[in-house]
Parts: sequence; structure tokens; C-alpha cells
Amino acid sequence: MLGGAAGPGAACLAADVAAEAAAAAKAAPAELGLWQTISDKTGKPEGYIRVTLVGDELRGVIERGMPGDDPNELCTKCPGERKNQRKIGMTIITGLHRQDDHWGGGEILDPDNGTLYRCRIRAVDSGRKLEVRGYVGISLLGRTQTWRRAE
Repeated sequence: MLGGAAGPGAACLAADVAAEAAAAAKAAPAELGLWQTISDKTGKPEGYIRVTLVGDELRGVIERGMPGDDPNELCTKCPGERKNQRKIGMTIITGLHRQDDHWGGGEILDPDNGTLYRCRIRAVDSGRKLEVRGYVGISLLGRTQTWRRAE
């Protein structure tokens, strides 16, 4: 076509470029994936948590423990519906939503003592690590674990 008129090929190319731009804008958050938890007290690995996006909410599920851990261990100290459920497969991170450079507004359960904490997380070190902060009341009154990406 002459005179600057665009043909069907140009329209398809424009649609492809727009679709790629939309996909890039909705790129998966760096916080998604399998993470090896590291104790902030001992510095030793404790298990693996799978972080997924459900709608616009991040959630975390215990995928597996460490070698030698009992895969059928129950959460005897957990509150409510989680009490006496298997730890493996349990959702321990709920309600996190994007807030600037982190995800917050949700909760994390410590299945060892049954305590629910407010939670905020963010990927650091180019997505190779995950800072997980659990706290009561305000973020200053809490503790942070740094988890390592497992996949």
C-alpha cells in the first residue's frame, strides 16, 4: 500500500506489540516460587514454602520439610481450623497484597508455636532472596527471616 496506509500485517504487528507490553506489565512478581526457609534464630534451613499468586493475593504453602522431618507432623498448636492438620500442605501465608516495593497487609503462621503474625515480604538480591517480616502490632516489633530461592 502506498501513501502511508497500513495493511493487515501492520495491524497484526501492532496487536502483537500491545499484547507483549500488556504481558510485561503483568509480569509475575519476583516473590513467586519455591523458597527455602532459614531460621532467624539458628541460621539453619527449616523447610520449603511455595509462594503463589491467587487473584491479587500472595499465599504461601508448606511444600516440604527437611530430610529427616516427619512428613505427617501435625500442627498441634495452631489456632482454629488449622489445629491438628498436617503441616505439609498447610497455607501459612495469606492476605498479602502489593504495597509499593513489598507485599503486606496479610498474615503468616508459625506452625511451630501456632502464633499468627502480621506479615510483609519482598524479594531482594535480584529475586534470589525473600525478606519475610512477621510482627505484632507495628513492623518495628517483629523479626525478619531471609529465605533463599529453591527454584
